[in-house]
Amino acid sequence: MRTAFTVTCISLTCLAGPVAAQIYTCVDGKGRKITADRPILECIDRTQQELSPSGTVKRQVGPSLTAKERAAQEEKDKAVAELKAREAEDKRRDRALLLRYPRRAVHDQERATALIQIDEVIKAASKRTVELAEQRKSINAELEFYAKDPSKAPGPLKRRVEENDSSALVQKKFIQDQEQEKSRVNQRFDEELVKLKQLWALTGAPATGASAVAADKNQAQ
Repeated sequence: MRTAFTVTCISLTCLAGPVAAQIYTCVDGKGRKITADRPILECIDRTQQELSPSGTVKRQVGPSLTAKERAAQEEKDKAVAELKAREAEDKRRDRALLLRYPRRAVHDQERATALIQIDEVIKAASKRTVELAEQRKSINAELEFYAKDPSKAPGPLKRRVEENDSSALVQKKFIQDQEQEKSRVNQRFDEELVKLKQLWALTGAPATGASAVAADKNQAQ
């Protein structure tokens, strides 16, 4: 029975085959070639080669880094990853920009539409400013009765003066803000146009400018 057990164990061992050993080799700082079955401590500061049983190089190992070196490497890897992410985002934005504005005419038209909308708002505010000025003339006419002593003007008339002045200031500030918005819109479209010219040149975009606008209108008709 013991003999049968021994034969069985030997058979299983033969079936399992030999365990492939890992082989590491390197040349240390003194120029000595070292070989071992595990990473070599003397070569921790340099590259080691892991060999297959047949002697071919499976991979390069190391060198191992100090805590300071690892931190520096992590920062470097992080910076590289952030750069790649920014480049990918820039490409995504370029594709979106080109999809939105396949040619100059589309971009010019959208700029014009945006500016027209702002001008309409300014026009409405300017009209309101004129109305407030007319109201103030009427108020001033009533105030003439109290020119010698404005403090005797009735409370409702004083409130009308304050409300009129306040509204006029609001409209003036609003118009100034809209003028600044026009500048921001033009700046945005100018910056986009610089980038788009590069993209259109790469993609061979069709006709640009007024001729393309006319072509778009003809197609629409």
